[in-house]
This record gives sequence, C-alpha cells and structure tokens, in this order.
Amino acid sequence: MKLICPFYFLIFVLIVTSCKTVQPVVNSINEITNFEKLAAIKNVISIEKKDAVSHFDENYEIWFEQPIDHNNLNKGTFKQRVYLGFENSNQPVIVELRGYGIGSEKAGELANHYKANQLTIEHRYFNNSRPREIDWNTLTVENAAKDQAIIIDAIRNALFSKAKFITTGISKGCQTTMAHRRYFPNNVDASVCYVGPLNYQREDPRVYKFLKTVGTKEARAKIQAFQELCFENRKALKEKMKKIAIDKGLTWEFGIDNAINYTILEYSFAFWQWGNTIDSIPSGNVSIDDMYNHLINVSGYGFFEEKAVEGLQPYFWAALTEQGIYGYETASFKKYFNNESKVYKFDWAFPEGVSKQYNLKPMQDIKSFLDNSAKKMLFIYGEYDSWSATAVELNANAPKRELYKFVKPQGDHKTRIKSFNTENKEKIFDIIDSWLKQ
Repeated sequence: MKLICPFYFLIFVLIVTSCKTVQPVVNSINEITNFEKLAAIKNVISIEKKDAVSHFDENYEIWFEQPIDHNNLNKGTFKQRVYLGFENSNQPVIVELRGYGIGSEKAGELANHYKANQLTIEHRYFNNSRPREIDWNTLTVENAAKDQAIIIDAIRNALFSKAKFITTGISKGCQTTMAHRRYFPNNVDASVCYVGPLNYQREDPRVYKFLKTVGTKEARAKIQAFQELCFENRKALKEKMKKIAIDKGLTWEFGIDNAINYTILEYSFAFWQWGNTIDSIPSGNVSIDDMYNHLINVSGYGFFEEKAVEGLQPYFWAALTEQGIYGYETASFKKYFNNESKVYKFDWAFPEGVSKQYNLKPMQDIKSFLDNSAKKMLFIYGEYDSWSATAVELNANAPKRELYKFVKPQGDHKTRIKSFNTENKEKIFDIIDSWLKQ
C-alpha cells in the first residue's frame, strides 16, 4: 500500500519533511493549509485535491485506513473513501452518510441550502471501500458506526473545531444515520433522515399490510390486474427476457424462472416506491412487448440480475442479517403457483457459501434509542413510498427531545424537503436553523 503525506511549499520550492508523499497542491496559502491539515491526520493514507464542485471552494478525495473489525484489531484494515467539500471552517458541516457507495461528490440538499461544507462518507464494503477478502461477519451496523465516528472526529479536529455538524442520509443512508446516532449520540449536533425504514423483522409484515391499503382501492386493483396479466403471460414474458438477456449479457443466479416471478412480484412494491402513475399501467389488449417494457420500467433489472446483485452484496448482507428487508406474498396469485401460498424471500442473495441468522437486536436498540433518549433528529417520508410501511414511529414525548417527522402527502421515495409545500418547508428549515444557532 502506498503511503502519502504532505508536501510543504516555500516560494515554489518543494521541501519534503516526512516519509509520506502526497498529490501536489496549488498556490493558495489557504488551500495548502487545509491540505496539510488533512494529510496530517493519523489514519489518512491518501489525499487528492479534486476539481471544485457545487459551491465548494475546495474538494478533496480522502482515503482512511480503518479496522476491518473494531472489536478485533488483529483482523487487519481496509481503505474507506471520503469526500470533503470545503467552503468555510466556520460554516456548518453536513455529513452525508451513504448507505451505499459514493455516487457523487456534489452538494446535497442541506449543504446546498446552507452553503455549508459537506463530508461524504462511503459505507464500508461498497465500491472500493472494502478489503481484498471480505469477512462478511464484520459488516455490522456497529462497525459502520465506529468507522463514521472516527472520520467525523478526525475531520472536525483538523478543520472544523468550532462548526456545527449535522448528519444526513437517504434510504439505507437514513438507516446508517440512525445507527450512528444510536452508538454515538453526541458525535454530531443533529440529524436529518430521509425515507429510511426501521424494520423489526427480516421480512417485516408491515410491508404486506401497506401494499393492501396504500392509495385508492381502484389503484390497487389496477396494479393487481397488471400483475395477474403478467402471470397469465409468464411464458411469453420469460422468452422475451431470455432474448434480451442474450443481447444485454444479463444473467440470474437463481435462474430465469425465478427471475420472471420475482420481477412480477416486485412490481407493486416498486410501483409505489418510485411514484409511478396509475395511468401508465397498460390494460386491455396489451402486446407482450408493451407488457414487458412496462414491467421492466417499473421493476427494473437491478435488484435480481447477477452482476447487479454482486454490487449490492453488502446491502443484501446487511438487510438479511440486521437491518431487515421484505418478501413477496403470493396468496393473491396462488393459482399461478400451483395453489401454494408462500412468501418469496431473498435467501438466495447471501454471498456464495455464507449465511447468517437474522439478529433482531440492532434495530430494536435503535427503536429504544428513538423512544427514550434520542435528541435533535428530523425524519422525512413520502406517504405512498413502500418503505414508509416501516417508517420510524415517534412517541408522545418525542417533541420534548426535538424529534420530528414530516410526511409528504402521496410522496414517494424521492421525497425531500423541497418536495413539501411552502409552509412545511419553512417549518422544517426553522427546526434545522434552530439547531445550527444553539
């Protein structure tokens, strides 16, 4: 592993003052100072100044060396990627806790609104933030929370000793944010969580109830009718999938028969999750091509296709062992399943040759934390988002601890603060403003 450390500049002369090497920095004294402070962090093994993005004056890609298991340091280390968008050392720092890999270093909603600094932390074992060989048992919400606390403390001490820190995350990032606060309640000043589930079982049955009650009766009937139409034409749709698989190089570890079944069963969950319109559902005399295209437009390939599952393996591990997921009830389609009624599950998504019993405790601990001691957290949900089936539920004393929940009427998984009407947007930002002023 190549170690890199700070360069020191004096009148265009490069002076090497340590055993490390670093990427060159540009002429501004302020940029040099920030670069040097970041490069001097004990467990920073690589830092590169990138092109500025959004409103940030400076943008850095930083790699931290982290323990594979914080409870057993003998297991070695891995590299974890971080982006820092620097604006001003006195401005707030918005910490984006990604539940997955980093897709963009651009400012998110909160950093944009406040013209704040942004620290974006890639989740362990996604993208390149993974050991060469993964010990899947070390992918836990506790280890991830400890990763994040180390990085936040290091960045605060290096550049932002007087700034307010707010964590935020979307979907699995929301789960990540809740877990980080449960293990390190005072590591940041407040948290804003978007559209994240808090599941109480591996296949949380609240999802099934939600899908039977969300929206209007007419809308649910049309969704059911389209799924039945797909099952009635399952053979033709499967042949269509086979042909497209050859053209696109798609494969399914659990076979094409399961692939078409899971895709049809996923349709109702995905339909509500992503805010599709009832008018978009084909009905009547529908061609196989139109049927297939609409099915894939809603359900997609990315949840079951082999290469996509490989990239999502850390998600599936976390969902199946600690954070929960859902299954697919087949009771209303049992005539297409030899009159059997069962729940299709995601056991097949475990890494090859590895599995583990689901542990209820981490999510129960988070629930207890939210019910009893959590402070200064705000939750954003969309009413029609399927993941709202297992949304955080706040108890009666939550407002005393500055816990708040806002639900966008008929909103979906893309719901953000900007999605709300003017009155609620002002309420939300007034709350966050008060946290930043305290």
